[in-house]
Amino acid sequence: MKKTIMIKRKYEFKKLFSKGKFFYANFINMYIITNNKNYNKLAIAVSKKQGKAVYRNRFKRLIKENYREIEEKINFGYNILFIINKGKISEYKKISYYDIKNDMIKLFKNSGILNEENIN
Repeated sequence: MKKTIMIKRKYEFKKLFSKGKFFYANFINMYIITNNKNYNKLAIAVSKKQGKAVYRNRFKRLIKENYREIEEKINFGYNILFIINKGKISEYKKISYYDIKNDMIKLFKNSGILNEENIN
C-alpha cells in the first residue's frame, strides 16, 4: 500500500482552480489537471462555511478512504481536487461512505481517467 501524496502549496491550488477541468456529481465536485509525473496528487478543500470542524473532517476522511480504494484503478499523472457541493450543506449528516464512493467513480468515469476493466 502506497501513501497518497497530498497537495499543500497555494500555487498548486490556484493552478487547479484556474486551469483545471471541472466535473460535478451529486455530493462532490472535482477539478483535475495533468502533472506529467507517474503518480497522482490529491487535494481536498472544505470551506468553514460548510459546517463545523467535525463535519468537515468527516468529509475529508470519507474522501481519503474512498480515494485510497479507487487509486489503483485510475490512471497516473494527475492533480485532483475534491470539493463538497455547496447545495448539500444541509445533508452533511446523511452523506454516507457509499454516496461518496459512487460520486467518485462517476467523476473519474466522466473525466476519462478510470480504467474500465478494473471496476468491481
